[in-house]
Amino acid sequence: MLATFTKRLKKMDWVLNISALILIGIGLLSIYSSSLGKGSFFNFYKQLMFLGVGLLLMFVVSFGDWKIFTQDPYLILFLYLANLIALAGLFLFAPVIKGVKSWYRLGPVSVDPIAPLKLILIVLLAKFFSMRHVEMYRVKHILLSGFYVFLPALLIFFQPDLGSVLVIGLLWGLILILSGIKLRHFLALVLIALLVLAVGWNFLLQDYQKQRVMSFVAPKLEPLGAGWNRRQTKIAIGAGGWLGQGIGQGSQTQYGFLPEPQTDFIFAATAEELGLLGISFMLVVFGVFLGRILKVGMKAEANFARLFCAGFASLLFVEIFINVGMNLGLLPVIGIPLPLVSYGGSSLIMALVGVGIVQSIKVNS
Repeated sequence: MLATFTKRLKKMDWVLNISALILIGIGLLSIYSSSLGKGSFFNFYKQLMFLGVGLLLMFVVSFGDWKIFTQDPYLILFLYLANLIALAGLFLFAPVIKGVKSWYRLGPVSVDPIAPLKLILIVLLAKFFSMRHVEMYRVKHILLSGFYVFLPALLIFFQPDLGSVLVIGLLWGLILILSGIKLRHFLALVLIALLVLAVGWNFLLQDYQKQRVMSFVAPKLEPLGAGWNRRQTKIAIGAGGWLGQGIGQGSQTQYGFLPEPQTDFIFAATAEELGLLGISFMLVVFGVFLGRILKVGMKAEANFARLFCAGFASLLFVEIFINVGMNLGLLPVIGIPLPLVSYGGSSLIMALVGVGIVQSIKVNS
């Protein structure tokens, strides 16, 4: 048994593991620094606890067999339905936090069912399309896969959490492209999406959601309102210069001018204190991290394994792109954390479980 354990341990992609730990370490450093300004290290200690749970689950999943997802379709269906129930339960049992019902409160810990949903959708869609990749010309397969995405997206939209709906929609679109959707079908979906956005803007979006978009288009109209966050992130990033102001020395971060320095705007907080070199290093590590996931997928023989790795990398890329874009003022603020770096147990644990599945594919291929 020890020999088998050692053999599996050696077969792991340790560049993937180490790059993940480096990103988590950068996040912990930034969370610790912003905790200095708040005078409370509660979130920092909780993040350490989440890291312990996440690493444990990552290694447990790594030594499991990913083929269970292809051999037992009822397991995927069970996880999907259980997550739908958890999302629906938010409307009854979740408190209103920052204007949305997105978390269950379990004592000092908040549980976000959207984080596991993203991973479950990747598994479900990878299973769905791996069985139908030669029939992607059939519209019914596209519509059925869209139905799987539509149900949770609808529940999330009415929380309301528009940012997560956007991420899930983009994830579905990218997996469709990777699965070989025809160009005319893809263009038709884009047209439908634009029509839905037009209808949503006029009849479904709440005023504060419209304000976030308008503050992105014309931030000077609301310098102390919805545009405030964008102005402060730009100041923080600009103040960092090449080498940064030092850990615990960033004025925007330490004196509370930078909103949400541990979650949505941790990129700006890191830029202020570690500088351009610091965030450049972080982005390079992200590139290595995503590249190793794609490498495992490309070397896998099974369609499910390839689609899962591509879907997981796509999800992380979308979240990185949106978060960095928000911090740089290139995209509206829609509350998407920076994977592995931002504070948040659900996001961190699910990212590490995803890494565990990738490692299982690497070990068992």
